[in-house]
Amino acid sequence: MGLRPLSRHDARDWHEVRRRNAAWLAPWEATVPPGDRTAPRNFQELVRDLHRQAREHRTLPFALTVDDAFAGQLTVTNITGGSARWGQVGYWIDQRHAGRGVVPTAVALAVDHCFFELGLHRIEVAIRPENAASLRVVEKLGFIEIGYAPRYLHIDGDWRDHRLFALTVEDCQGGLLRRFRQQTGS
Repeated sequence: MGLRPLSRHDARDWHEVRRRNAAWLAPWEATVPPGDRTAPRNFQELVRDLHRQAREHRTLPFALTVDDAFAGQLTVTNITGGSARWGQVGYWIDQRHAGRGVVPTAVALAVDHCFFELGLHRIEVAIRPENAASLRVVEKLGFIEIGYAPRYLHIDGDWRDHRLFALTVEDCQGGLLRRFRQQTGS
């Protein structure tokens, strides 16, 4: 399992994984609200926009890989510096690899990078209350529930409520990946 920068060369694999997993991802995927014309219209525009935001130090777009093959995406967004020093993590994975510890490992890697390489202080994750698989990810990693956000994100065609979770660097002494591996014995 690994993380690497998302690339325009991932287009074919990204489309294939998304096509194969369309029904499985639909209840959890962000959608564009009616009338919004700012969202990228295709994968190339998406990558271009994410890379622009990365150059501005606001986003980290990663391809999630299993055995060096594209298996999903993890993105750290809304990176804020100054006195806040925080960001948000979102992710999705090919159903073929779900439930095998891939996503918790990827999130732990990204959190450690954000804390120990970028100097962020806090990472948040927002999850729909019905998304048992993602709730299990934050539970495994020890994220702390910090709130409930009604109509937080436009997902699957409507504004959906989310549970909010966070970790700070003080919660991850020695690294989140190390702590997760110690808990799971891997």
